[in-house]
Amino acid sequence: MSNDLYIKIKEYFKNMVSQKDYVKIAVIVGFLGVFLIFVSGMIPKKEKSVETSKIKTDVSTSSETHRELLEKNLTYTVSKIEGAGNPKVLVTLENTAETIYATEERKNKEASEDKSSGETTRKKESDDCEKKYITVKDSEGTERALAVKKIEPKVKGVVIICPGGDDPIVKNRITEAVTTALNITSKRVCVTKSI
Repeated sequence: MSNDLYIKIKEYFKNMVSQKDYVKIAVIVGFLGVFLIFVSGMIPKKEKSVETSKIKTDVSTSSETHRELLEKNLTYTVSKIEGAGNPKVLVTLENTAETIYATEERKNKEASEDKSSGETTRKKESDDCEKKYITVKDSEGTERALAVKKIEPKVKGVVIICPGGDDPIVKNRITEAVTTALNITSKRVCVTKSI
C-alpha cells in the first residue's frame, strides 16, 4: 500500500470513531467477516480421513507385487535346476493381502434389578461395546490407521513351463523345489514342457 492510501484509510477510521458512528463500524466489520469466510472456503483442505478406495488400491497393489516377487524368485530357483532350462512361471493367489489394524475397545456393562410390590423381580443386563481404530499422523499430517500385522495372500497354484518339463526326473525336482519353497501340496503345481 502506498503511504497516501494508508493515511486516508487511517483518517477515515479516526473520523468514524470520533463521530461515534458505531453502525458504520459494525457494517464494515460484518463485511470483513463475510469476506474472510468466503476466502477461507476457497482454500483447499487436506484430506484427514483414510479413504477406503485408497486402502483397496494399496492392498491390490501389494498382492500384485507379492505375486510378481514369487514368480521372479521361482523363475530364478527353477532355472538353477539341472535340465529345466529357461522357465516361465505363473503364480495364482487365493485371496488378497490382509492388513490387521490396531483397535481400541471400550466395554460398558450395566446390570439393574426391578422389584415390584409382589414377588416379581426383573433383571436387566446390557453390554455396550465401542470399537475404534487407532490412528497416527504421518509426516504430511494425514491420519492413517495403525497397521499391526499384514497377512500375505495364500498361493492357489503354480504353473511352470520349461524345456525340460517332459522329463519325469526334472519334473519331480521342480515340483519338490516349488512345494518346499511355498509350503503347498504337489497337486497345486503343474510342470509342463514349452514349445
